Order: sequence, then C-alpha cells, then structure tokens
Amino acid sequence: MPEINPQTAKPKSKPTPPPTALFPGTEAPAAFRDLAERSLSQAKDNYEKMKSAAEEATGLLEETYATASKGVADYGLKLIEAARANTNATFDYAAELFGAKTIAEVVEISSAHARKQFEALSAQSRELATLAQKVATEAAEPIKEGMTRAAKKVA
Repeated sequence: MPEINPQTAKPKSKPTPPPTALFPGTEAPAAFRDLAERSLSQAKDNYEKMKSAAEEATGLLEETYATASKGVADYGLKLIEAARANTNATFDYAAELFGAKTIAEVVEISSAHARKQFEALSAQSRELATLAQKVATEAAEPIKEGMTRAAKKVA
C-alpha cells in the first residue's frame, strides 16, 4: 500500500447542510413542501406506469418470439417435406430413364417428369407462401393487440 503524505493530502470536504441548518429557526414554506410532495407522488406514479408498460412490452415480445419460433419451425418442416418429395421424384425419374429403350421413351419420360415437377413446385410454392403469410400474421397479432391495449390506456 502506498504511503499518504499528510502535507499533500487533500482534506475531505464537508457535506452541504440542508437549508434549514444554514438558517436556524426557519422552515420551508408550506407551498414549497406541497409542491415537493406532489412532484414526488407524480414521479412515483410515472415510475409505476413505466414499469408496468415495460413488463407488458417484455411479455409481448416473449409471446411474439414464441409464436414466430413455432411458425419458423413449421416452415422449415414444410421445406424439408418438399425437398424430400422432390428428391424422391428425381430418383423415380432417373429409374424410369434407365429403363427407357428408345429416344422417344426418354423424351416422353422427360416431358412427363418436367410437367409433374412444374405442378409439384407450383403447389409447394403456394403452400410455402400461404404458410409464410400465416406465420407473419400470427407473429404480428400479439404486437397489434398490445398496441391496441396501450392506445386504450392512454386514451
């Protein structure tokens, strides 16, 4: 520990006494006390309102996150399902091609496969778009409800 030189050490400052200590026998005016009490009461009320709003916002965010997480998981499963179906269709197509005996059969198999895949991809795209819309709507719903509640409280 370093040594402290008493000659260079700064003296500790004394705390500022309250105004009544400076002027003994005087007291703060009643209007000043009332104003201070009202201000303190109002500050406490505002704090409670802000605390309540923050707790509501936290709950709202948790609910939104849970809803969005479930929706994203459902969307991921739908993507995996589509990829599996497309992979199976590709393997079936390859097996049919290997069984073709003529160029005409290859063209016919390829045309049929292209048509089926186009239809399948169109249907998968519609399903994924519908699911994405549903997820977005469900995730936004708690926020919408929270904003409506907040607006009603303010009004």
